[in-house]
Parts: sequence; structure tokens; C-alpha cells
Amino acid sequence: MTTRNSVAEADRALKSRHRAMWAQGDYPSLAAEVIPELGAVLIEACGVRPGLRVLDVGAGSGNAAIPAALAGADVVASDLTPELFDAGRRAAEKQGARLTWQEADAEALPFGDAEFDTVLSCVGVMFAPHHRQAAGELVRVCRPGGTIGLLSWTPQGFIGRMFAVMKPYAPPPPPGAQPPPLWGDEDHVRALLGDRVTDVRAERRTVRVDRFETPEAFRDYFKERYGPTITVYKLIADDPERTAALDAALVDLARDADLGTGPGPGPGPGPGPGPGGTVLEWEYLLFTARRAG
Repeated sequence: MTTRNSVAEADRALKSRHRAMWAQGDYPSLAAEVIPELGAVLIEACGVRPGLRVLDVGAGSGNAAIPAALAGADVVASDLTPELFDAGRRAAEKQGARLTWQEADAEALPFGDAEFDTVLSCVGVMFAPHHRQAAGELVRVCRPGGTIGLLSWTPQGFIGRMFAVMKPYAPPPPPGAQPPPLWGDEDHVRALLGDRVTDVRAERRTVRVDRFETPEAFRDYFKERYGPTITVYKLIADDPERTAALDAALVDLARDADLGTGPGPGPGPGPGPGPGGTVLEWEYLLFTARRAG
């Protein structure tokens, strides 16, 4: 028989696994080296300015929180994985940004109702397993008339496709959990927020990623730094055939998406690495709305 205590215990175990997943590898370096501009894109879209109180949910090492603080806002960077905060604090100090860092579960935020003028998340809240609970918390802590802003990888974009490639090698999701890239589907986000928001704006955009010389370099970088990828490889570490198959699948993914016009070496124009090495366009959904009421 399922009891309230057993459900709570299962949720604590799930969140512990999520925290451990993101604590391994080096997500702060990935965010800084591969997608550094995305936080500023979200801050501009949300109209963050001096005098606003801002909450970044799933802030990681501050990819959006630090630009928000530099824009003059009073910022709280929250994340389930506080191990990421040290890198964020160093980056904030280097840039002259002042903000508060607080451990927090996106599905049970430790903040009061209507406490923030702007509540945002840059490829963060999308990894909370229970989407409806997380969406409810985003709305709850935002004041009426305040802004909710989300930047999320799309299901059909490169990172969404990468998760689809890794799925056969990962364990089945726990009951009630939903895939992270669904947050990049406009209809899904509209359904989650419903009539609790108004003035919705949603736009698909891409970020250009040209730091990898080859598809193999992309795969190896993610195997070393990206928590979800590291976790999948650990699960199949004792199976050389499956490991080799995933190695090949990730390389195929990057090769298929390669525009081949970046700075690295290559044999020439055309499919695959050209004179510019491996160049990828990663699609995301930029979503902003105002809390109704």
C-alpha cells in the first residue's frame, strides 16, 4: 500500500539522485564555455532592471542569475545542487555581481507567495521531474503582474534529440516524471501555466555552438562534464557493446547536425566537418508571461 510517508521518501530519494547527477562532471565550465550567452538572452527578454526582486530557479552556477544581478536587480539564485554554487560565486565576484545563493527544490520552493517581481529559469527548471508541481511553484512565488521567463531546450532541437539518443541506455523514469525537453514545447508550457498567466510570448531560437572540432570532441566533452550523460555512461559501464553503441550514436547525432563552418580543421565544405570544424545550432524556446491576478 502506498502511504504519504512512502511517497515522500521516494521523492527525497529521487531528488537526491538528481542532486548527485548534476554535482558530478563540470556543468559550470560547460555553461560558461558552450552556452554563456543564454542567460543574458533571458534577462533581456524578461526586462530585468534595477529595483526588481528576481528569483532564478535551477540557477546552476548563475548563467542567468549573474547577468540579472549585473542589471541591478536583487537576485536569489536557487538550485537543488548547491555544489554548483562555488563556481557561481567565483564568477560573480570576478564580474562584480552581488547576489544570494540558496539551495532549493524547484518543486517546493522555500519562498513566500508573491515574493518576487520576476521568476525565471535558464535550462534549469526543465529538469525538475514533475512539471506541474514546478510550474505551480513558479507561479506561486511570482507577484501578480510579475514576469515569468523560461528558456528551455526543445524536443526536436539538438539537446532534445540527444536525450532521445540516450534514453534507451537509461533506466525508466520514475512514476509521474516527464521528459525535460517538454518544457521546450510551447503548448506544454501553456498547458502547465494555464490561465494563471497572461501576455504570453513564445519564440523558438537557436544558439550557435562552434567550440568542438569534431563530433567525437563533442561526445567526449559531454561524457566528461555533463551530469545526465555521465550518469548514463556509468549505468552501462560494465557493458562494452552498449557503451560503444552509445559512443557511436552520439557521434552520429553531432555529425548529422554539423553545419561544418566553424574554426576547426576539416577537409572542405559539405556535410560533416568542413573548413570550420563542427558547428551546431541548438534550438530553444524563449517563453515569457505575466502572472495573472
